Amino acid sequence: MTPDNVEPLYTTQLGAGLGLVEETRLLLSLYHPEMTTTQLYQEALNSGLFPMISARRLRNIIAECFSPRYLRPNVAIYLKPVAEVVSWQSLSQLLLIHTALANKVLLDFITSLYWEKYSGNYDTISTEDAYDFVYQAVAEGKTQKPWSDSTIKRVASYLLGCCADYQLLSTGRVSKRTIQPVRIQSTTSLYLAYWLHFSGLGDNTLVNHNIWKLFGLDPLDVREELKTLAKNGWLIVQSAGEVTRISWQFQSMEEVVNVIIES
Repeated sequence: MTPDNVEPLYTTQLGAGLGLVEETRLLLSLYHPEMTTTQLYQEALNSGLFPMISARRLRNIIAECFSPRYLRPNVAIYLKPVAEVVSWQSLSQLLLIHTALANKVLLDFITSLYWEKYSGNYDTISTEDAYDFVYQAVAEGKTQKPWSDSTIKRVASYLLGCCADYQLLSTGRVSKRTIQPVRIQSTTSLYLAYWLHFSGLGDNTLVNHNIWKLFGLDPLDVREELKTLAKNGWLIVQSAGEVTRISWQFQSMEEVVNVIIES
């Protein structure tokens, strides 16, 4: 996770691969703890699971997409067993979390423009909307150096395509895509709450973390989501006003993963 008070710059890294849900599921099936990017690439290359992807493209997917999303934050070890049992929708939500954390431009696009459009009763997000979002970000200095107009257009298309991969928007090469708001799954809430907790966040910081906004949740919504988890005995929530205290029932992410697998 990014250290406090350090805002990562926007990059074009989404161009290496958008959602890649199925590709990620296959790579997780091949992954073993302590595996390096190079070792995973060799395993994937020899597996025969990617017959339609060139060796160069496969290397790029692993190095530029899989690694920064799931290896560098060391979450592949938790996602691997989960990916084998949860629904496509649940897996997609978990992958969205880490893809957005690795790509600040996607995180901001969804948590601001996407949900603002939905809250404003808009049914679609257009190519122009995405372009304007990226253009404004560049003007505000959120990139390492100014992007050309062609780069802005490409990144705008990456954002729309990635949202479509995660079922936030409709698919297709159209100028306007239909908004398809998702409802966070209980397994996603459980995983995210404990992952943030074990990342060292205090209870109130956790409840107010920006990542929940990927699913349209404000802090009040998050508290209600945690109270729903509490009904299963997965944690205990006490809240008064804006202060929240949580009693965590599991001692490791491995325990959380086991609960997700068994539920």
